[in-house]
Amino acid sequence: MRRYGRAVIVIAVLVVMSAAILSFQEIKLGGFERGGDTPLGLSLGLELQGGSHLVYQAALTDPETGELIPVTEDQMKALKRIIERRINASGLGEPIIQIQDDNQLLIQLPGISDPDRAKDLIGETARLVFKRRSINVPIELDELTQEDIVSVTADLFPDLSDPTAKSTPADTATTTPEAGDDNPLVLLIDFTEQGAAEFQAVLNRVLDTFFMASAAVEQGDRPLIPSRLDVTIEGEIQLRFEASPLTIVQLATSTTYAFAYPADVETGEIPTVAEAQAQIGPNAKVFFTEIQGQVDQDISLTGDDLARAYAGQNSASGAPVVNIEFNDRGTRIFGELTTDIVNKERTTGVADQIAIFLDDDELIAPVVQTAITAGTAVISGRDFTIERVQDITLLLESGRLPIPIDLIEELDVSAILGEDSLAKSVVAGFVGLGLVLVFMSLYYRLPGVIASVALIIYTATVLAIFKIIPVTLNLSGVAAAILSIGMAVDANILIFERMKEELRAGRTLLSAINIGFDRAWPAIRDGNVSTLITCGILFWFSDRLGTTIVQGFAVTLAIGVTISMFSAITVSRTLLRLMATTRLTRRVSWWLPSGASDIPQQTAAPAA
Repeated sequence: MRRYGRAVIVIAVLVVMSAAILSFQEIKLGGFERGGDTPLGLSLGLELQGGSHLVYQAALTDPETGELIPVTEDQMKALKRIIERRINASGLGEPIIQIQDDNQLLIQLPGISDPDRAKDLIGETARLVFKRRSINVPIELDELTQEDIVSVTADLFPDLSDPTAKSTPADTATTTPEAGDDNPLVLLIDFTEQGAAEFQAVLNRVLDTFFMASAAVEQGDRPLIPSRLDVTIEGEIQLRFEASPLTIVQLATSTTYAFAYPADVETGEIPTVAEAQAQIGPNAKVFFTEIQGQVDQDISLTGDDLARAYAGQNSASGAPVVNIEFNDRGTRIFGELTTDIVNKERTTGVADQIAIFLDDDELIAPVVQTAITAGTAVISGRDFTIERVQDITLLLESGRLPIPIDLIEELDVSAILGEDSLAKSVVAGFVGLGLVLVFMSLYYRLPGVIASVALIIYTATVLAIFKIIPVTLNLSGVAAAILSIGMAVDANILIFERMKEELRAGRTLLSAINIGFDRAWPAIRDGNVSTLITCGILFWFSDRLGTTIVQGFAVTLAIGVTISMFSAITVSRTLLRLMATTRLTRRVSWWLPSGASDIPQQTAAPAA
C-alpha cells in the first residue's frame, strides 16, 4: 500500500479539484473568472445555447473606378479586433470571430438575446472622433436667480453638537468646518424651497464630477478635472471666491447653505463677523457660476478624415511619436481648429486640447502647441514608449477603417433549439457512459468496475479542464468528448486483454497486472499519439479555413485523448494494484473476464 502512496495522493487531489471546480457554477479568484449560468458553468457553443451565426464579406472598391481592391491580411485582422472589442464592451457576450476565405469574417454569438443590436453594432463604422476639449469652462447658472434667495449673511459656523444645526448626510458634503477652527467664518445663504432644490441639483452635479475624478485616479485611468462653483457677491464691495463642493454644507433648516468665507486677497486674513457683514451689506446680490472641469465639443472631425497614422521618432531627441496625416477635408478642419486654439491661448492664456476618442473611449488628448495647416501632425507624450506609440497607431489606423462589409449569411439559432440540442447531448453522454460502465463491469468483472471508477474520474477531470481553459463546447465538441470516452475504455480493454494472456500463462495476479500494463502501453501510446497528430492536422486546416466546428472537435478530442492516457496508465493501474494487495485476490474468478474458463484458477496471496 505504501509504495503506491504518491500515486494515490495525486489521484485524490485530482478528484477533489475536479469536484470543486464542477461544484461551483461560477469561479471568481481575483481577476480570474470562469463559469456562468450554463450547466456546470461550462462554456457552450452556438448549437447548445442558441445565438447568432453571421458571415460578413469585406469589399473594398476603388473610389474612382469602382473596381474591387484585394483586402490585405492586416486589414482583416484590424477589422476583427475592432468588432471583437466592440462586442465585448457592449455586454453582448464573448464572440467567436474567425477570418475565412481571406475576405470573410465569421462571427458567432452564443447565447445572444439581441441579434439585431449585434448586427447594428457590427455594421457600424469604427467611431474614431476628434473633439475640442476646453478646460475650466464658466457657465452662468440661469436656473438660480435672485428671486430664489431669501437672505445672505455672514456668521460663525454653527455648533454641530446642537441637533438643530447638524449638517446633512455625506452626499451633500464630506468635510465640514467646525466651531473653533482657524476659519470658522462662513457665508450663510438662505434659499427659497424651490431655490434650495435647484441649488442642490447643481451641487450634486458638481459633486458627481469630483467623485468621478477621484475614482479615475484610484483606478489608474486618465485623470479628469472636476467641476466647481464660483460665487460672486455684489454688496458694499464685490467678493468673488471658489466654492469647493466639499466645503458647502446644508444646515438643518434644509434651505440654508454654509460656504467657507474667503480670506482677504491682499492680507490673507479672515475678517470678523462684523467686518464680513459690512462687506456683504444689507442688499447683497449673489451670482453662481459653474466652472466645468472639461467640456468636449464636437468639431465634425472623424476617422473618415484621417488618411494615415504611423509610428516614428522625434528627429532631435529620438523619442517615440505618433504621426498622423489628414485628407483634404480633415486638413481644412484641423487647420482651422488648431489656429483657433493657438489664438485663444495667446489672448486668454488658456490652452485647449484635442481629445481623440475610439468607440467613446478616450485614446489620447494632446495639447496644441502651434497651428497645423499642412494636414500632418506629430503627437508626443512624456509617457510614450515604442510599444505605446505602436498601440496608438494601430488603434488610429483601425479606427479610420473599417473595411466596408456586407452581411452575406445569417443564421439565428433559437433558444428552444439550443435547449433541445443540449438536452439531447446530455442524454447521449449519460447513455453512452452508462452503457460502457455496464459492459465493462459485466464482462471484465472487478477490473471492469475499477475501470468504470477510473472512467468517472476521467469524465470529471475532462469537464473540469473544459471549464477552466475554457473550451467552448458545441455539438461537435460533445461528439469528440464522447469519442474520447470510448478511446479511454479502449485503453483499458487492451490492458485487461494483456492481463488475461499473462494469467493464462500462469503468472500471479499482481505480476499479470504489471506485465499487462507494460505490454499494452506501446499500443496505447502509438494509437493515442497518432490521434493527437490527426487532431493537430484538423486544427491547422480548420484554422486556415475558418471552420469552427472542426476546430472545436479537434481541440476537444485532443484534450480527451491526453487525459485518457493518464486515466488508463495512472488511475486504472494504481487502483488495480491497490486491489491486488487486498483479500479480494482470493477470489480469482472476480478478476477474470466472462468466458475465460481456460485460465488456471490459482490463488494469489495479497502482497505485503
